[in-house]
Amino acid sequence: MVEDNYTFASEFILLGFTNREDLQVTSFVLFLAIYVVTLIGNLGVIILIRLDVCLHTPMYFFLSHLALLDICYSSTIIPQTLLNFLAEKKVISFIRCATQLFSFATCATAECYVLAAMAYDRYVAICKPLLYSVVMSQRLCVGMLAAAYLAGVISSTIHTVSIFRLPFCRSKRINHFFCDGPPLLALSCSDTHVNEVMVSAVVGFNVLSTTVFILLSYLLVLSAVLKMHSAATWHKAFSTCASHLLSIALYYGSSLFMYLHPGSRHSLERDEVVSVLYSVAVPMLNPLIYSLRNADMKNAMRKAKGRVLSSLSIHGSWLAERRELPFHGKEG
Repeated sequence: MVEDNYTFASEFILLGFTNREDLQVTSFVLFLAIYVVTLIGNLGVIILIRLDVCLHTPMYFFLSHLALLDICYSSTIIPQTLLNFLAEKKVISFIRCATQLFSFATCATAECYVLAAMAYDRYVAICKPLLYSVVMSQRLCVGMLAAAYLAGVISSTIHTVSIFRLPFCRSKRINHFFCDGPPLLALSCSDTHVNEVMVSAVVGFNVLSTTVFILLSYLLVLSAVLKMHSAATWHKAFSTCASHLLSIALYYGSSLFMYLHPGSRHSLERDEVVSVLYSVAVPMLNPLIYSLRNADMKNAMRKAKGRVLSSLSIHGSWLAERRELPFHGKEG
């Protein structure tokens, strides 16, 4: 088509999942439900950690920022996707597309390093419990978090610049539901080999380095746990690590599959399905994983529920008293 042949794309068309109107409505409802659950779940985790003094520890400090990152990069993708489900023309501007990629890549990269920091926290807590409060100081935790966000910004800058410096003269139709690296590289009419290598190198370094760090941390944890003789201690150690490992497996597995292979040799349709897992499903599942399998979080939820019920009971009694006042006043 003539409209697809030009050297500079002022806007792109996001093809999304399907052109069928009935499926678009169903997809809209599904994604909206996922987004609402994601926001409620992650905001709930953040509020719970802020309110409960027992959760003011390094582990939950990092968990609250993991929840914040999940909110941010879900909000980078899903609102635009919801709009496209209902819009007749599924257009996104060049600047907005670049901003979406930059924001998403920043949050996704920072999340890798936050997960690595959480693994280090578990290593210190289990392998060096007597030194935990000294090693995991507030200064170290803030420094690790700042480094995670800085790594996200640097990585996403390289990622975004290496892609958007290319001429997009082949087509402006992105075979995806948001502006992600591989489908954008597929649109360029120039040789993208160097750019593909650069993107894979940046993503590969972030993912593989943090993966190795996490695996090393948990190997040391496993070694320490196997030396313990108490079954109760075994159960407590594994229960505190299980949720984190499950979250890591979902996030890293899909990310590695998506990015660490050349763009010209894979199916964009298959990648679209995989990207739903790490960009939409994982942010929704993380609060459930950490809340349902974590004793401290469940205790905090029970206490919060008790406070809410108590507050409602007091408020209800006060309203009942207010309603009775005029009646007694007339009698007097």
